[in-house]
Amino acid sequence: MPTQTEVHFHGIEKSEALEARIREKVAKLSKHFERLTRARVVIEASHRNAQRPLAYLIKIELSVPARKPIIITHERAVSTGNDEIQLAIRDAFEAATRKVEDTARKLSERSRAERGRRRPARTTDEQTPASE
Repeated sequence: MPTQTEVHFHGIEKSEALEARIREKVAKLSKHFERLTRARVVIEASHRNAQRPLAYLIKIELSVPARKPIIITHERAVSTGNDEIQLAIRDAFEAATRKVEDTARKLSERSRAERGRRRPARTTDEQTPASE
């Protein structure tokens, strides 16, 4: 089942190329972890002022059934050039991949531990009759 992907832009002009790149990254993430049901990506550009340079803030929220959403926030300060947004997206999705792999490992460990836990079947000898 393909992952439902939402892409939002705040303080930055919407770009079809960036949106396609993000959808490609989400598809790659869903190959690592098939349980992803929804991805919401927000790209924000802060306003430039004298004390604080322009920075890109990437927020990724990944939904997994029966668990809290996985949330990744990544901020990258911009020096010069237009490639900074691509680098910010790359770095944010690398962090998301690490977090998703960690979540997948935890889920796998838990299910393995649950499979190893066996309860002995009760026999009729163990059942005690009610005393009179």
